[in-house]
Amino acid sequence: MLLNAQNLDLVFSGLKTVFNDAFTAAPSKWAEVAMTVQSSSADEQYTWLGEFPQMREWIGPRHVKNLSAHGFKIVNRKFESTISIKREHIEDDRIGIFKPALTEMGRASAQHPDELVFGLLSQGFNTTCYDGQNFFDTEHPVKDANGQDVLVSNMQDGAGPAWYLMDTTRGVKPMVWQTRTPYEFTALTRSEDENVFRNDEYLYGVRARANAGFGLWQLAFGSRAELTPQNYAAARSAMMRFTADGGNKLGIMPSLLVVPPELESAALALLNTELGANGESNIWKGTAKIALTPYL
Repeated sequence: MLLNAQNLDLVFSGLKTVFNDAFTAAPSKWAEVAMTVQSSSADEQYTWLGEFPQMREWIGPRHVKNLSAHGFKIVNRKFESTISIKREHIEDDRIGIFKPALTEMGRASAQHPDELVFGLLSQGFNTTCYDGQNFFDTEHPVKDANGQDVLVSNMQDGAGPAWYLMDTTRGVKPMVWQTRTPYEFTALTRSEDENVFRNDEYLYGVRARANAGFGLWQLAFGSRAELTPQNYAAARSAMMRFTADGGNKLGIMPSLLVVPPELESAALALLNTELGANGESNIWKGTAKIALTPYL
């Protein structure tokens, strides 16, 4: 192959197509638990977290919610993945041998948000959220009807692998996927590029700026107790009793059970089978979807 600008552009276009096809086809689950927020700077302040615009009877003037009660910031991070292709491989029309690597790069880029979102979720027992408590904690402060703080738990303790029950039916979700620059495939292929001049190779890579963060703890319940019907029922009941400041019910209805590979069989038995362990009717069948991820 003659290595002129036109042919190198064709090579780039072909490799980008391989990357994009793999990116589009890769399965991912992060969007089930995280809302997407488009960032416009190095970080974003989430001052509105914790403020629920509940309906109230209109007597007198409107009661305006102040959405600056909490200071919570998610800082964007920068990520990359790069491969090199020697000049002679392109000269000899051997581009095909690199297609598997570009396919894997596309798949890895598409699943990178899963890695960050679920990786952060697994740290929720020891990482703080907007109210200063750990995302999964026994002492989230919520004001009752008299304006007094009441401590609320959204976790069960234990020694087993963690599982997570969530309400993902709302516009706000338990997690945040913040994106500043989407995953972009680029290349260095000009003869005057230093890597081409010094190393006789072309560079192809992907770059992105993004980060994962915690949303509303009220929409998630974390448990390290055994995944049993009894513990599942207790988690559901606790979530449905959560209130906003002032004591109004939030109307939370758990809809998604997130589990690691170790709990796949327990989750399937709990939510997909007709009968329980002793042959009784399984009353929990279909009460939530299962999201299985290896990134927990």
